[in-house]
Amino acid sequence: MEYKQLEHLLHNMSLEEKVGQMVQLPAGMIAKEGVITGQIDNLHLPKEQKALIGSVLGLTGAKDLREMQENFMAEHPHHIPLLLMYDVINGMETIFPIPLGQGCTFSPELVEQAARVAAKEATASGLHVTFSPMLDLVRDARWGRVMESTGEDPYLNAELGKAMVRGYQGSGKGETLDLTKEGNIAGCVKHFAAYGAPLGGREYENVELSERTLREDYFPAYQAAIEEGCVMVMTSFNTLNRIPSSGNKWLMRKVLREEMGFEGLLISDYSAVDEMINHGIAADSREAAKLAILAGVDMDMVSNAYIRYLAELVRSGEVEERLVDEGCMRVLKLKNDLGLFENPFKDGSVEKEQEVLLCREHRSLARDMAAKSFVLLKNEDILPLKKNANSKVALIGPYADTVEMYGAWSFPKKPELSVTIKQGMEAKGVELVAAKGCFMQDEDKQAKVGQKDTYTKEELEALMKQAVEAAVSAETVVLCLGEHREYTGEGGSRADITLPKHQMELLHKVAKVNKNIVTVVFSGRPVVIPEVVENSKAVLMVWMPGTEGGNAVADVLYGDVMPEGKLSMCLPRSVGQVPIFYNKFRTGRPNEEGTRVGFIHGYIDESIYPLYPFGYGLTYTSFGYSEVTLSKETMAKEEILTATVTVSNTGKREAVETVQLYLTDVKGSVVRPVKMLKGFQKVSLKPGECKRVQFEITEEMLRFYTIDMEYVSEPGEFYVWIGSDSDTKNKASFRLV
Repeated sequence: MEYKQLEHLLHNMSLEEKVGQMVQLPAGMIAKEGVITGQIDNLHLPKEQKALIGSVLGLTGAKDLREMQENFMAEHPHHIPLLLMYDVINGMETIFPIPLGQGCTFSPELVEQAARVAAKEATASGLHVTFSPMLDLVRDARWGRVMESTGEDPYLNAELGKAMVRGYQGSGKGETLDLTKEGNIAGCVKHFAAYGAPLGGREYENVELSERTLREDYFPAYQAAIEEGCVMVMTSFNTLNRIPSSGNKWLMRKVLREEMGFEGLLISDYSAVDEMINHGIAADSREAAKLAILAGVDMDMVSNAYIRYLAELVRSGEVEERLVDEGCMRVLKLKNDLGLFENPFKDGSVEKEQEVLLCREHRSLARDMAAKSFVLLKNEDILPLKKNANSKVALIGPYADTVEMYGAWSFPKKPELSVTIKQGMEAKGVELVAAKGCFMQDEDKQAKVGQKDTYTKEELEALMKQAVEAAVSAETVVLCLGEHREYTGEGGSRADITLPKHQMELLHKVAKVNKNIVTVVFSGRPVVIPEVVENSKAVLMVWMPGTEGGNAVADVLYGDVMPEGKLSMCLPRSVGQVPIFYNKFRTGRPNEEGTRVGFIHGYIDESIYPLYPFGYGLTYTSFGYSEVTLSKETMAKEEILTATVTVSNTGKREAVETVQLYLTDVKGSVVRPVKMLKGFQKVSLKPGECKRVQFEITEEMLRFYTIDMEYVSEPGEFYVWIGSDSDTKNKASFRLV
């Protein structure tokens, strides 16, 4: 449809119709089913109002969505199709590792491929929009939605966010954006802004950040995805400068629209507009609607505000109708960009679903990505495991034989088709004895949705006894521990991020009878595991690996695939260290040792350094790094400086190393981070092989918000660090003149 036709359509719509386009409701309110993730008890709407809405969320399946779309369009005055949206976060039916695990791949190419698969499956299932990527920078592991982030670093988040946008919207490899093409789905950057920095890590908590921190650390990933062409943005639940994002005019109209140049559709998060009442800046839904439309929110997701009061606000003269026209047109434009006026069902097809959902090609990629997301934290010459007949393995733990490895914000309809660790290891043809050992959760704890393991003391003792017997009978123990998938995700914040106490009891019982323990840790966040590390000869962090998790774990344990993941977030030593992140600021009383000795930076009872730093990860070989060499010692602002290292494989197996570049601004007009990731490259090396790895450093990479809030570089000395993780000591220096 031509733009003039859209204008003609808008001109012929009633005010109520235009407002309706700016409203999203759960599919369950207008169809027979659908996922509901918030409160809708107060949404008692007459049929004629529901018949005018512009979008629904929470329902998948080509057959059901086609039926709903047909019925809806038949009754709509202008037969305008619905926008059909869903949380396709790390896969539709083929589930990939959670985004936090994807961050550990340090591979934009792999992340783009996974998003591409998710888009193909989602569009075949009838969807038009995914609420992804989530590009909230996260530094507090207590926050539940850490699993949906790619980690603690602004640069890594931006690179992987752009990759997701390209994968979803089909704009990779130099292709121009065309959402009408089969397999392309509209992406939605969320949550604008700084949702990942709630006080205390508490879900839906307020955020207190300086504007400099916002602009330097939190905004870049959102900006990168917008520049990559992402067509939607979602507001966040939190406040900034004590103003809820959905009513924050400065944030939405000045920063997002004017400064970042976003021209697409801005949608609120679930009931966020009405929640301004609870925040205390709106007396009722009517006032909330006014605040949101003035701030520039185009679509109200599941609240009373727009659908009940926006037309009334226009008629009373409190809101200009041009603001409604502006928002409605953005909705119509996105529908047009998706080709919905010509094909309301887009790619939705029962036949296509059967062809692409969980197809061999998609499962193969999920298996590959999962293996490459695993981070080997420790290995005392026990991995890879041997496949010979004399190497009996005891597979123990609540994660040993379960399919629930797909993350809190994944909704596969056929989770039973996922591969368990037991199945993956059995496929290797090894001798195996399996024992559950204990339950997933402690009896006195429960996941956020009310799921709870109930058991007697006798049942738990019997499971542990069986596990100990299995450990005694085996040469090696593979112990599969971790937090329940529902302990993470939205509403999954935790004050205690240790593993369940019964799982730790199991670890100690097994360690008494067999010291050859390989612990595989499943989680949706960085967890506190010093005891696990101390009592294991090897520790493999596998996050929530998805559909092919069992095969991928077996591949890595037996060395068919080399581990290559690098931590996208630090692992804390204790909960008291949180939030902890590598690119912190220098202090006036530095503490190089990390432990307290006198009146210096730190704790009196804990180190200031994490258990494992950002970027850390081992493999089944070792690497050596030469000193960093620079192409010049001084650099003018218009010049490019080249930093070089030679990386060598000093071990006995071919493997991939992720070479990481960090910069330090030695002196600035404001305090600067100790290190900042500015580049990374993957290099594959055979045993004994060496390769030169080069990075280009430009003046743009040195810019920051100065004391005068100007985004520029300042002349002076800079350190260049190149190594295997953020703790590297391998550096050189140059001066910017």
